[in-house]
Amino acid sequence: MEEPTVPTPSHRPKVLLVDDEESILNSLRRLLRTQPYDLLLATSGAQALEILAQQPVDLVMSDARMPNMDGASLLTHVRERHPAAVRIMLTGYADPTAIIKAINDGQIHRYISKPWNDEELLLILRQALEHQHSERERQRLERLTRVQNDQLRQLNSTLEKHVAARTAELQQTADMLDLAYEELKHSYVTGTEVFSLLANLRLPPAKQTNRQIIELVRGYCQAHGLDEAVSRDLAMAAALYNVGKLSWSDTMMVTPSDLLRHTDRDRYRSYPKQSESVLMTLDPMKDAARLILHHQERWDGSGFPDRLKGEAIPFGSRLLKLAVDFVELQRGLILERQMNTDEALLYLRQYAGRLYDPDLVEDFIQVCAAFLSDITLIDPAVKVLTTRDLAEGMILARNLNADNGMLLLNAGKVLSGLLVEKLIAFEAMEGGKYQIFVKVPEAVEAALKAQG
Repeated sequence: MEEPTVPTPSHRPKVLLVDDEESILNSLRRLLRTQPYDLLLATSGAQALEILAQQPVDLVMSDARMPNMDGASLLTHVRERHPAAVRIMLTGYADPTAIIKAINDGQIHRYISKPWNDEELLLILRQALEHQHSERERQRLERLTRVQNDQLRQLNSTLEKHVAARTAELQQTADMLDLAYEELKHSYVTGTEVFSLLANLRLPPAKQTNRQIIELVRGYCQAHGLDEAVSRDLAMAAALYNVGKLSWSDTMMVTPSDLLRHTDRDRYRSYPKQSESVLMTLDPMKDAARLILHHQERWDGSGFPDRLKGEAIPFGSRLLKLAVDFVELQRGLILERQMNTDEALLYLRQYAGRLYDPDLVEDFIQVCAAFLSDITLIDPAVKVLTTRDLAEGMILARNLNADNGMLLLNAGKVLSGLLVEKLIAFEAMEGGKYQIFVKVPEAVEAALKAQG
């Protein structure tokens, strides 16, 4: 394997652009001419390999469809001969087979569709090169760690008379090195997270879901001591659950599922099967693919694709559905209105036994409470009431927003009789139905009990 270049402050990354259309290369050259990169251009895979044989290159971005040698084959050769180079595929057509080949054989870093967004492409290149720099730094630190450990062992063998005095200091140094090494391992991007990034690139930041779903699923696995294999499959399923949506239009990607109609509705219901089909070709993904296939099944049997019911639904699929719905409700991908965290958890609780495994819901809520800081639902002093159940003296536990997102009242507001009447009137005028999170002081609760 070739030794990666050690980054220096003066190092300018070399970027090789490969496309059989010179107009595309010219467009990319104009876009990148102000960037701190040295640009190299090639109009074929063979020419690109000749350039790589003559000089080190930090990043290769290749078109997918080219005569003689396509982009996936070129990037596979690059991975085999120049593994330190970051690999990106650029294409103007949707071809799952080419994407899978590029990911499996070429181990590409990213996939970008034509026509590209200039700002997005610049951001992707910058992030890819920053990641490469971080990886090289990780390797440098690993080498440094090995050298320091060797030095410590030599010091230990030659200074036996001073072992007692130095033991605590050496142990502290070793612990710090081990901690740094563990942090470096955790920062390394896994293969499934590459797939996750492909899906996220199709969504605006406010609609991206995969990262939070992965964290919630891992949190549940840790809290309940699930074994390593189960935890690994669940984490991969969380990262890849929506890979079947990559062929959707941009509009459909951000439309709430409850608003989809006709053909779009049918395409939505087929995405778990499409996700599974893509991943079943990868042997290590087969168990995760099965969890993805059934993550839209419902506890009462009304889900899809196979209308499984109750415990016939795999456990991991039931857990994944809770995490997916919890996050997508807050992103506005299920209902037209975006919910806050408490409203999303209340929704899960309300539909326990219909959409969700009733034995999993409360455990999941507790895990969410442990990982998220803005949840009031688990506080026994907090009640969820309608406007007509409100009473003077109650205190808002959360901000109250209208259905259009406008802030009506801040958390901590003490309700007066007049304010309750205004809320009822506003709700009637808007035609909505608010769920209001309040704390009920003991005196107010005692007065309510005395009344009725």
